[in-house]
Formats: sequence, structure tokens, C-alpha cells
Amino acid sequence: MNTSSLVQKVWNFCHTLRDDGVSYGDYLEQLTYLLFLKLAHEYAQAPYNRDTHIPQGYDWASLRSKVGEPLEAHYLAVLHKLGQESGMLGAIFFKAQNKIQDPAKLSRLVQLIDAENWISLDADTKGDLYEGLLQKNAEDTKSGAGQYFTPRALIEAMVACVQPEPLKTIADPACGTGGFFLGAYSWLTRPGAKLDKRQKEFLRDQTFHGNEIVPNTRRMCLMNLFLHNIGELDGEPSVERSDALIAEPKLKVDYVLANPPFGKKSSMTITNEEGEEDREALTYERQDFWETTSNKQLNFLQHIVNMLKIEGKAAVVLPDNVLFEGGAGEKIRRKLLETCDVHTILRLPTGIFYAQGVKANVVFFDNAPKDGRVHTKGVWFYDLRTNQHFTLKTRPLKFADLQDFINCYHPENRHERHETERFKCYSYEELMARDKASLDLFWLKDDSLDNLDDLPPPDVLQQEIIEHLEAALQSFRDVAAALPARMQVE
Repeated sequence: MNTSSLVQKVWNFCHTLRDDGVSYGDYLEQLTYLLFLKLAHEYAQAPYNRDTHIPQGYDWASLRSKVGEPLEAHYLAVLHKLGQESGMLGAIFFKAQNKIQDPAKLSRLVQLIDAENWISLDADTKGDLYEGLLQKNAEDTKSGAGQYFTPRALIEAMVACVQPEPLKTIADPACGTGGFFLGAYSWLTRPGAKLDKRQKEFLRDQTFHGNEIVPNTRRMCLMNLFLHNIGELDGEPSVERSDALIAEPKLKVDYVLANPPFGKKSSMTITNEEGEEDREALTYERQDFWETTSNKQLNFLQHIVNMLKIEGKAAVVLPDNVLFEGGAGEKIRRKLLETCDVHTILRLPTGIFYAQGVKANVVFFDNAPKDGRVHTKGVWFYDLRTNQHFTLKTRPLKFADLQDFINCYHPENRHERHETERFKCYSYEELMARDKASLDLFWLKDDSLDNLDDLPPPDVLQQEIIEHLEAALQSFRDVAAALPARMQVE
């Protein structure tokens, strides 16, 4: 079966399951379990003959031999058993559950996967199929999966600017479904990039290091990496199931590519003695942080700085509040500009993220020696927001929309840049003189304010209104979350 036929076959069955009330996320989860078992079965055969460490009686053959209710009962036993194993097995099947309640549909999914030889498909085919499912899952706004999915065009552009090199480590402390890892992998294996055996092994086993706190998202990430030939079937997972902010980084890396979770406050749900639930702000007490704050993005920014080796490079998606917020935000900004070389900020347009109401930027910076000197000489800003209109459905952001930014960034030698209409440099002294050292800078004229005839199309205008309202609501929620519980009741 060719690639397009296989993709269509999987999609058709996905739609059948959705008619039965199984969400994309639940379908993707079950596909992850079954694909992994089928791949393990194929690797256990000649010529590979690998020991996959899957207990006998809980493997693919044991599922393939059953149908109907016996299959459903055995499938539950397999999920429970494998969730107790170590390494990649335990990571993929951690707290796994069967979400397909119709035994006939489960049998059909097993048959669909069993009919294909997945190892014979190249990594692009397997990966594109799974990536397509991840994107569809992100589009299902009710599931909230969009917060774990960064637009692939943006990732591709960020990687094209950073240009990671072989035999170097890459980390993402909130890696979601693994988009940044795959973007970097595609760059390192691009046509013309000839890797030797040592470089290929390092890329497969040692390059990527991540954290993902949500179990279902982590398992999808691991499967996504595995389908792209990253990681070993019987090895330890490269993505930890933990909150990266809890402790100082275990490993210093060469690159950090990340889009930390949106939302200002780090919080957790607690239950008091009366059994009532409340949300309590989390403040991370870290000796390596410049400032103590409950602002999640500011904490991730501080954590990322501490993850980098000296002269390590970072490209991080951050919301607007990080650029202008006072208090701890101002102190952290000043420290960042002083101790790191913050050289480029891409002002992103609205309408490109699945999370509504997001106004974000990509901040590019290099770590520097702690020698007491100021390392930021000037920051180049690229305005992709003013007079730019994007929506997820009618005009999604494409790589071509970011090509001019990449050209201006000049990754071959970023010290040889030229100002353009959308690309402008501000010196360190100019930025420090601004109120609160704000990096919230725009200089282009907004045409829509003067000429009503130049308003964007109705669907774009409608989307922008929704995003402004969503942003306002999120601000109110952040304020409410910061209030003491008694004050909120009163």
C-alpha cells in the first residue's frame, strides 16, 4: 500500500471512531499503544531479532489471536502489565487505559495495524502520519490539546535560524508532542547533510533531552520520536515525566528550543480538610533563579538560561507580558540582557496558535560567561504582527511567511545584518532607558487605524475580536487566581 492510501485508511477509521464518540486524542492514544506493540513485534523477527523486553503473552501476537470481548479483556491486561515495566515500555504505557469501548472497533484497529509492515515504511511516512494525527488533535479545541502543539512552520523557521550542529545536545523543558525535536532532527538530516556513523548514533540516542509533565502528551511525544527513528525500543526514554522547574537542570545543553506553556500562573489543585478544592499558586524556590515568582513563563525563562552551556543558544516562544511586565519581570529582563547576549526578538502575529488570545514572540539569545560584563550590545526586532492577519483555517501561517525574517536574521553570520522596514535594531542603552526596560516595541504604522477601507476580511476581523476578548478574559483569570481564596468569595 502506498503512503497516501495508508494515510487515508487511518483517517477513515479515525472518523468512524469519532462517530462513536472517541476523540482524536483518545484515538491517537490507542494508536500509540498498538503501533508500538506492532513495531516491537516486527523488530523481534528476522533479520533484526531484537530482544524487545515485552513479556511473553502480552505481546502483539497475543492480541492478534483474539477478537471481540476476549480481545478487550486481554488488551486491558496488556496495558496494565506493560505500564509496570521499565524503560521505554513503562513510559509509553504509564497509566494506560482502553478508551475504545466497542470490542468490534478494537478488533478492527488491530487488524488495520497488523495488515501493514511498519518497519518497511520510511521515517517520513510513519512520522508524517502521526504528525498529521497530532495536528488534527490540536485542532480539536475542546480537548485543550492545542497548547501542546506549536505551528510547524514556526518551528521550522526557528531551527533554520539557530542551525543546530551534529554531536550537540538539544533540550526542551516543556516538549509537548516533540515538535521542536523533530524540527531539529529534520534540519540535521536534511538533504546534503552527510552524517557519519558516530553522528547518526549520537543523533538517535544522545541529542534530545526533554520534560513533559502530562502523561498522555509525553507518551505521544515518545511515540512521535520513535516513529522518526529517534531512541531505541529497549532504551531509556529521552523525555522525563516531570516538572522541569522543580529542580536545577541535571544536564547543561548546547541548544534550547522551546514554547513553554501559556498562562501566567504556575498553580496546582489542593484539597483542604473540608474536602473543598482550591488552586494555589506555585512559587519555585530555586537558588539558581534571579527572582522568585509564580509567573510560569518567567520561571521557564530563568530555567532555560541555567540549562545552557556557556555560549549555548536558545530560541524560546514567550508571551508579550514577559517583555513588559514590571516587578520580577523587569528584574529578570535586566538580568537576561546583562548576563546573556539577547540579540533577536520576532514579534509574532495573532491567529497562529490553537490557544486563543495569544500574543507571543520568539526570543533568541546566547548564554555568556559570568564575568560581570554586559553581554547584550543591541537587540534586533522583527515586526511580523503589524498589518499582518492570519487565522488557523483561512490563512494559516506558512514557512514562506517567515522567509523574510530568516533572511533578515542572516543565520550564516548574524553580525552582518541590515535594517529593513520590519527589521530594526535598538541598542542596549536605549532599551535600559525605557520604562521598566520594556522590550514591547513597535514602530510600524497600523494601517487599519486610519483607513477603514483597508480592514481585513470579515472572518479575519472576527477572529481578531475573539482573540482580544480571550486575552482579556485570561488576564482577568490571572488576577482572580492571584487573589486570596477568602477575597474571591467575598
